[in-house]
Amino acid sequence: MRSTLAPLIAFLVIALHACGGDTPGRDAAAAIPDSAPANAETGADIVTDSASTPAAGGPDSVAETSSPRTVHAIHEADAAHADRTPNELGRIPILEYHLIGPQRSQWTVTPEDLRTHLEMLYERGYRPVNLRDVVDRRLDLPRGLSPVVLTFDDASPSQFRYIEREDGSLEIDPESAVGILLEFARTHPGWENRAVFCMLPAAEAGRSFFGDKGIEGQKSEWRFRKVQFLAEQGFELCNHTLWHANLAKYEDAFVQEQIARGELAIDSAVSGYDVRSFALPLGEWPRRRELAWQGSWTDPKTGRTVSYAYDVVLLVAGGPARSPHDPQFDPLRLPRFIVYGEELPKLLDRMDRDGSRYVSDGDPSTVARPEDP
Repeated sequence: MRSTLAPLIAFLVIALHACGGDTPGRDAAAAIPDSAPANAETGADIVTDSASTPAAGGPDSVAETSSPRTVHAIHEADAAHADRTPNELGRIPILEYHLIGPQRSQWTVTPEDLRTHLEMLYERGYRPVNLRDVVDRRLDLPRGLSPVVLTFDDASPSQFRYIEREDGSLEIDPESAVGILLEFARTHPGWENRAVFCMLPAAEAGRSFFGDKGIEGQKSEWRFRKVQFLAEQGFELCNHTLWHANLAKYEDAFVQEQIARGELAIDSAVSGYDVRSFALPLGEWPRRRELAWQGSWTDPKTGRTVSYAYDVVLLVAGGPARSPHDPQFDPLRLPRFIVYGEELPKLLDRMDRDGSRYVSDGDPSTVARPEDP
């Protein structure tokens, strides 16, 4: 975050509202509109050229620690993809997940689905990066590998859930998204703890920093520990507003309050954290679009002003995103791909067929372009 925030001593006490839209109290199941944009391609052409050019500039007993692994330059699994033709002007899939649950829907994948998706990405030569890595052009992957961004919206307990043992100690639920991601990184060389969690700090139906007030067995005092753990492990924290209001329906002052208070809550959990990304609730822009990435709000009770400025604004859908090396790359309008059903293998197959996939050349000092036919 590029803001004027100072560390908070206590968390901002805020009434719980609904994740589900523009009216406080709505059930969070309504958070995603039935008419959400489809996973449509942006329709832009891939730039091709024959040359390579320089790149532009809780309790202590919680069983949640992920042991660090030694990261080598090239793993055996990475080397298997080294013969793939580099294309660093190709597209990068930014995958969008919501709920992890027992039954599939457009907004829910099962734990086994998520494991299958991760395995599919790994075997096809994708490796996870954060949004800040994309916008900073820090895609330093071995030759033949491709970046993928995993995003998780709404901070439901299904994404990060604790299980409390009889002795009072805690463990991360292995069936939650975070449990699955940690285990996958532990068992797959070259796959790091990288994913983006777009969070709501004051929503009903459990979407208040991954669970609140006993919802799905989650206690309020666990919330900050979860957010802190994600930051410590290398995952990226993203603002998704205070309670998922439809920003298109409100005046400028309300829009800035929703975004600034979401920012303030993240800072309360991880003091000084640099929030650089914002996900539009429902994919709806505020009337003044620039308020999605910069603005401020003054707390009428304390007189304190909170400012925010983001490098990335995430849309709901739109297909794979442009490479940050593409002259038309726009980080303030980054499309995503909603993952559900059998859509992910279709996307990956299509990107391989049409040659639109970003593929690293293994040299961070150059931008590899595919040769003209």
